[in-house]
Amino acid sequence: MIVNGSEKSLKDFLDDLPPVDQVGVEARATMLATRSIKTASKAWAIDMAISMVDLTTLEGADTPGKVKALCAKAVRPDPTDLTVPSVGAICVYNDMVKVARAELDLIGGKHIPVAAVSTAFPSGRASIEVKKQDTLDALNAGATEIDMVIDRGAFLAGKISQVFEEIKIIKELCGDKAHLKVIFETGELVTYDNVRKASFIAMLAGADFIKTSTGKVAPAATAPVVLVMLEAVRDYFTLTGSKIGVKPAGGIRTTKDAIKQLVLVNETAGPDWLTPSLFRIGASALLNDLLMQRMKMRTGHYASANYVTMD
Repeated sequence: MIVNGSEKSLKDFLDDLPPVDQVGVEARATMLATRSIKTASKAWAIDMAISMVDLTTLEGADTPGKVKALCAKAVRPDPTDLTVPSVGAICVYNDMVKVARAELDLIGGKHIPVAAVSTAFPSGRASIEVKKQDTLDALNAGATEIDMVIDRGAFLAGKISQVFEEIKIIKELCGDKAHLKVIFETGELVTYDNVRKASFIAMLAGADFIKTSTGKVAPAATAPVVLVMLEAVRDYFTLTGSKIGVKPAGGIRTTKDAIKQLVLVNETAGPDWLTPSLFRIGASALLNDLLMQRMKMRTGHYASANYVTMD
């Protein structure tokens, strides 16, 4: 074991992590963003990005009807072209999990998981008992992916063992019933070093995925932040042999944005991570742009604004 669960072993491990070179990370992220790809590769990248989308609605005004419409789009993103792949998952609040699961099963989407945001999303500020019940409610409703949020206040106050233990507890509740994605809200973590430390805390505690943001705080999934997280999963794999997924969320709205993310993955973690089981993109508006760019490549012209649904 890398750490034995004690606060001292955890702090010793984190203290031994090399500091992040801010200038180097930002320069590399900028350089990778300028990579051009060939037309055939772009077509592949668009379909891969579609299959990685966690199609998301996390609004106070969400209704069963809106969630059902989102499920239909998840299963058949373009009803006129059945070669378009389904998305990676549907992501909703706990009270909409049962609606989403039933609708997906009804319309041919049994293969699409339902992810639930849990543990006092988006702040992460609640007692562990509340967080446990929140998670159990989602699991009992049919969620097979849990997107939990860490308590950033505890992390920034140096209470890393508390953050570690809470992730560990939620992971134990998930067991083999659900994958656990741990959200950092990187826009509140201030430094790349903190992002790297949070990444290792989550992975050591049992996270299946590490996720940038709730989508409620800016900045969110910036290229340098995603690069730091990809380097962390790469280094963790070198240490342990375990592959942990990464999910950027927030601010990824265009096909160009999505392809930049895939380039980051390929050049940092490696091609093994270019799969929905190890890389997801949390988004809502992104899917529409991917579909319109896909049609442009297939037909030579852009669709009208009425071609895609408004989410």
